[in-house]
Amino acid sequence: MPQLNRAQPPLGFIPPRYKPWVVQGCYIVLPLMLRLRLRPWLPAGIWPVTCRNPEVLADCFRQFQTGKIRLMMAFRHSQVDDPLCLSYLFSRLVPRAARQKGFSLKRPLHSFFMYDRGMPLWAGRWLGWFFAAIGGIPVHRGRRLDLKALKAVRERMMNAPLPVTIAPEGATNGHGEVISDLEPGTAQLAFWAVEDLQKAGRSEQVLLLPVGLRYIYPHPDWAALNRLLAQLEADCGLPVQSFSEPTAMGPEDYYPRLLALGQHLLSRLEQFYQRFYGLQPATEPEASEHPAAIAQRLSPLLDGSLKIGERFFALPHTGSLVTRCRRLEEAGWAHIYREDIADLKQLSAFDRGLANWMAEEATLHMRHMRLVESFVAVTGTYVKDKPTFERFAETTLILFDLVERVKGTRVPKRPQLGIRQAVIGLGEPMNISDRWSDYAESRRSAKAAVETLTADIQAALEELILTAEGEVS
Repeated sequence: MPQLNRAQPPLGFIPPRYKPWVVQGCYIVLPLMLRLRLRPWLPAGIWPVTCRNPEVLADCFRQFQTGKIRLMMAFRHSQVDDPLCLSYLFSRLVPRAARQKGFSLKRPLHSFFMYDRGMPLWAGRWLGWFFAAIGGIPVHRGRRLDLKALKAVRERMMNAPLPVTIAPEGATNGHGEVISDLEPGTAQLAFWAVEDLQKAGRSEQVLLLPVGLRYIYPHPDWAALNRLLAQLEADCGLPVQSFSEPTAMGPEDYYPRLLALGQHLLSRLEQFYQRFYGLQPATEPEASEHPAAIAQRLSPLLDGSLKIGERFFALPHTGSLVTRCRRLEEAGWAHIYREDIADLKQLSAFDRGLANWMAEEATLHMRHMRLVESFVAVTGTYVKDKPTFERFAETTLILFDLVERVKGTRVPKRPQLGIRQAVIGLGEPMNISDRWSDYAESRRSAKAAVETLTADIQAALEELILTAEGEVS
């Protein structure tokens, strides 16, 4: 892992170098990997992985492999484990569905995909090699146009032997039942694929398939939740209210503890930003005990936290929280990974010291953005509205991430809260070629067509999440 408080050479583009043997090797050990995640020293256990209608994707792959369509998949990406579950869908569930329908598919079934260029910075260079080998295309999420990434995606939509998979939310939000506002890039890429095919005189149709993914705890582990709450209470200096018989307690017993934790962390952050950065809280803490008031206090806190970094990097305070986070991230990287310096080794000791100084400042200011990242989808009433174990677990783990980041943990290792079942749902394939006439009419109509398609993808993903609840094995 590079030292982010030291100036670094520019972040180079990692071109995808797809190696089928790497994918096939991963697919062989995939069921074992999913089961091994049940071990306590790994983040979480996932089993089984189910899909109620894999034949939809099987038919899409059949049409793709026979040259009738080009395929893009837009999937719900809420957790870091999602790629494992999609790989199980490709490697096991879809081939089985194809056999049941009486046809076979060329193996391996897989897809090219886009990933955040920052991931190898945290996990190590090996991840960059691995993602390239399995078809990953790195993208700078904060750049208005990452031309190299866009070119690579468009080329693969045109000619690659595999479809392309994109997460239209742009980042995980940790919520199984809340989908963040989608970014328009997925819809735009779909229309560009139609345009590129037409310019090449090709007749394939472009289909976009919404893929929903949600995690459910078939056997909620309230004892594990009790331990995690106790750990957070201790880390925050609160009285530890650990239950002697955690499985005998109900959601109404756990909720006050979770609410107290959230209010305490919110108050401490408000006090921190008020004392050291002059941020004024929206309301007095004593007057905001109701859960709905948490959102009223959280919104100005997140806005003020981002403004600290935006002022340092001379950035505008406009756009959604997600947009502002990505913009800040890109600005921070520009101050660390110096494209304006031809060779860091040729700098004088003094100039290198100044470059390191700026990298350290950038790293510190990006920490405010990392705090906001964890809370872009927090409403304050998510658990109160529907006190399921899943919502307790998701919210408590978000608080865990916050506490670990403030403590200085570089890569927090989430505790497991029981075995999760991954429930995948496939929507109705959208024929983007049929929408081309609306897009191509004018610049204004193109913008409207992208907005309409983005809204349709969002609605489809939300519907898939709602219908996943009854799919527990």
